Amino acid sequence: MFERSKKGEHALLIQPHAGGPPDEGALEEFAELARSAGAAVALVLTARIDKPNPATLIGSGKLEEVKAAADASGADLILVNHPLSPGQERNLEKALERRVVDRTGLILDIFAQRARSHEGKLQVELAQLRHMATRLVRGWTHLERQRGGSIGLRGPGETQLETDRRLLQKRVEQLQRRLEKVEVQRTQMRRARVRSEMPRVALVGYTNAGKSTLFNALTGADAYAADQLFATLDPTVRRIALPGGGVVLADTVGFVRDLPHELVAAFRSTLSEAREADLLLHVIDAADPLRDERIRQVDAVLAEIGAGDIPQLLVFNKIDRIEGAQARHERPDNAAPDEAVAERVWISARDGDGLDLLREALAARLGLRRIVADVALPASAGRLRARLHALDAVKGETQDEHGWRLRIDLPHTDAARLAAESDGAPLRPLVAEPADAEW
Repeated sequence: MFERSKKGEHALLIQPHAGGPPDEGALEEFAELARSAGAAVALVLTARIDKPNPATLIGSGKLEEVKAAADASGADLILVNHPLSPGQERNLEKALERRVVDRTGLILDIFAQRARSHEGKLQVELAQLRHMATRLVRGWTHLERQRGGSIGLRGPGETQLETDRRLLQKRVEQLQRRLEKVEVQRTQMRRARVRSEMPRVALVGYTNAGKSTLFNALTGADAYAADQLFATLDPTVRRIALPGGGVVLADTVGFVRDLPHELVAAFRSTLSEAREADLLLHVIDAADPLRDERIRQVDAVLAEIGAGDIPQLLVFNKIDRIEGAQARHERPDNAAPDEAVAERVWISARDGDGLDLLREALAARLGLRRIVADVALPASAGRLRARLHALDAVKGETQDEHGWRLRIDLPHTDAARLAAESDGAPLRPLVAEPADAEW
């Protein structure tokens, strides 16, 4: 029986493809995933698969080639850019005498390294255990069945394999209960943001497009950002000020092509920030030669999680990597600011170029505007006057026997919320027809 090695730093990559030349973009991304996991890429092999082998995915001839290449290159880990069934993974390990990891397992390993928050660690562990549950099929010698019938070899009635399965299932149920509690807390916080009537914006995009760098630039936060795949997993939410009012901005996990379903399910709380947003900032690496394909892949994942119909603002980031590129705001002619069109803003989050254009575009798309007007409040509207002062919306004030005359300057969203209250009648005409009166 093959004993799985605990090592795995020098990897041989296998890129299966069906007919025609292999996809260079997919191969490059897979190599970057391997490096992000901490592996050194020793060799890359392609394998044409017209009809997958149910036992090993690749044919016997290619299997011999991979074994010889691994021996020659010193690779102690085989990474396959394709989902493997438990049986295929086990058979490959036995034939190659090396640890074999498929695409899903590799991404899970990266996620395990990147998770920082308590919730993120729970989500990663749950996804890993669910993935592992299908692979407890005597891949390790300590999981061999206990033999019966001989003196000294009779077991307690339960095999080691069954024990591991039972313990794994118990841990999965425990993680699910803990995550449900975390999800309740996150839902309560999300509902509080909804009650505040503050627009919600979520950053989405292909991994390593610069979402966290842009998030930090807009919010002044210190979310972790690095030039690597899946640098950030945990959702981070901050309030930012825009011309006309404030919004809630959420950073989310980056996407890749063929995002494993296990990860979509595990990171539902992170992805829910995208599903419940009023606007998506689709961050794109402007210098990526495959950026159009990346856009389509992100749109496919958004459709899968139920966020495909949410309006988008395309943000082409990293223009500092394009010679002669300048920050600019592109919007189709005759398009209303709140219309769901392919509006684009070209920026460099690293250098700060174009951030003002992005803020203005955000404010326009979200319909943010300020109300600057004179308001006459009766003496009975003391509570409304106090609320306006609390919002720092009163820019001038006089008083007479009839009440107060105020000059107000506040976001339209705040005015609408105050007007909806029982004593907000003086603000209702302003919300219906915003005024720009001067004092």
